[in-house]
Amino acid sequence: MKIFLCGQRTFGKEVCRALLAAGHEIVGVAPAPPQKRKDKLHGFAAVQGLPLVTDCKSLVSSFIPDGTELIVAAHSHWLISGQCLSRARYGGIGFHPSLLPRHRGKDAVRWAVHMGDYVSGGTVYRLTDKTDGGDILRQELVWIQPGWSYHDLWAAIFPVGVRLLVETVRDLENGTAQGTEQDERCATWEPSWDRPRLERKELLALGGSAPVSDSDTIPPECVDCIRDCAWCTYNIADPETYHRR
Repeated sequence: MKIFLCGQRTFGKEVCRALLAAGHEIVGVAPAPPQKRKDKLHGFAAVQGLPLVTDCKSLVSSFIPDGTELIVAAHSHWLISGQCLSRARYGGIGFHPSLLPRHRGKDAVRWAVHMGDYVSGGTVYRLTDKTDGGDILRQELVWIQPGWSYHDLWAAIFPVGVRLLVETVRDLENGTAQGTEQDERCATWEPSWDRPRLERKELLALGGSAPVSDSDTIPPECVDCIRDCAWCTYNIADPETYHRR
């Protein structure tokens, strides 16, 4: 299958390596947006001679080559628009380090440990205009051992994610992939732990039906809410207060 890979760091590199080993063709790689240092996916792709998308602040549909069959997001924070997805025969899939729909957002692993969850896991889902909200294609549980840090949990989820992505690509290629709609009644969204909040101006709000913009008014019921049910851009005014709950 001809795959355009969006990702970063060690996870993105290992997904790229695994897809190549499985016989797939990587027609393009979009590593992390421009930074002072190139990350591991960027370096691996360069060594492999793979086409790289670099020095751009946004991912646009023209970057997706003709004939692309699938977009794969592996630890990617790019906004992958519907226009980009429409360029690929099978659209796009992504991996999220939680049992979706629980812990949508950038720091699912840290929040799972912080909230005292007993289980976590990994989910491969279809990319849509709703962040982390597409149909579930594969999912696997990982038990959280007593005393684990978020580093320990990520170390357990990491190989699961690589394997699930490769297996899902195989399912799509064989025509056996089956999606399950996420249950919005169980959905949670947590803010980024210590980074700027995820920009969602062009994406549907959690449970909402219209795009969120900076000009929207924050509903009163969402002020100081720790389960941002409909307006997840505005999780909470003071993340430190959230951390202490």
